[in-house]
Amino acid sequence: MAAAYNPPAMRVLLVKTSSLGDVVHNLPVASDIRRLFPDATIDWVVEEGFAEIPRLHPAVANVIPVAVRRWRKSPLSPAIWREIAAYRRAVTADFHDVVIDTQGLLKSALLARWASGRTCGHAVDSAREPLAARLYRRRFRVDRHRHAVTRNRLLAAMALDYSLDDLPLDYGIAAPPLAAPWLPGGAYAVLLTATSRADKEWPEADWAALGTALIATGLKCVLPGGSPAERTRAARLADALGRAVAAPAMDLAELSRLLAGAALVVGVDTGLVHLAAALQRPTIALYCASDPRLTGVLAGADCVNLGDRGQPPAAAEVVGQALRLLG
Repeated sequence: MAAAYNPPAMRVLLVKTSSLGDVVHNLPVASDIRRLFPDATIDWVVEEGFAEIPRLHPAVANVIPVAVRRWRKSPLSPAIWREIAAYRRAVTADFHDVVIDTQGLLKSALLARWASGRTCGHAVDSAREPLAARLYRRRFRVDRHRHAVTRNRLLAAMALDYSLDDLPLDYGIAAPPLAAPWLPGGAYAVLLTATSRADKEWPEADWAALGTALIATGLKCVLPGGSPAERTRAARLADALGRAVAAPAMDLAELSRLLAGAALVVGVDTGLVHLAAALQRPTIALYCASDPRLTGVLAGADCVNLGDRGQPPAAAEVVGQALRLLG
C-alpha cells in the first residue's frame, strides 16, 4: 500500500519594512495566519532598525533585514550592492507560496517581487503608491478609510482566502520587564514625549501637569528619548518633576522591555506608543496633528486615543483618563 502523501506546509513571506508603528500594526497578520494555518512557516522582511519587533512574535520563523534607508544614501557603493545581492539570495533560498506586501510602496513591492513566490498586494486605488500595484501578481482593494491594522489584516485575509469574522485582534508579542540599575524601583509610568515631527509634540507644561498627577498616585515617571535633543528635553522635564528619571539611550529591545514593565504608558503619536499597546500595557496616545481613526492605538479597552488633527488634548482630559486606567 502506497504511503499517504503529505503536502509540504505552506510558507508565507510578509513584507512590512517600516516605520516602527507600521511594523507593529502588521503583527496581527502573523497571529491570524498562525491561528488558521498552524503548520505554516512565516518569514518577514523588515528594515534592520526594526527587526526586533517581528522577532518578538513566536509565529515568525525568519526575519530578513533590509537597509533601504541606508542603501539609498550610497546607491553606487559596491558594499551596498553586495548587501542587496545577499538579500536577493535570502528571499530566493526558499520558495514562498504567498508573498504579501502590506506596505503598498514601490520599494516594498520591489522587495516582494524579488522573492520566490506569488506576490500579493494592494490594488492601484488602495496602495499608498499606486505604481507599486504593477509589481504584484494578485491585487486586492482594501478600503483606505479603515484603520491601518484592519487594512493589513484584510489584505492578508484576501490573499490567503480566509475571513476575519471570528478572529480576535492579537498582536502576539510579549517581552520580559527591563532590569537596569538606573530604573527606579516600584511601579512606574513611561512618558513618551518625543516624536519625529514638531507638530505632533504635546506642550511641556501639559507633560509637567500629567507627571505631577501620576507622581501623586505613588508612581515614578520614566522619560525616554532617542536623539540627544530629545534626551535633553526628557532630562529637563524629569528634573522639574522630581520623582522621575530621564532614561539613557536604549535600543529597541531594551525599550520593549521598559514598556512591558510599565503600569501606564502615555505618548504622542509615535511607534513606541503603538508598541506599548501591542504589549498589552494600559496606553494613552496623544494626537495633535494626525487622525487617530486611521492610525490610533488599537488594542482593547485599556488603550485610549485622545485629541485629533489640529486639536491637541487638554492636560485635564489626559490626567482624567490616566487615573481611570490606573483604577
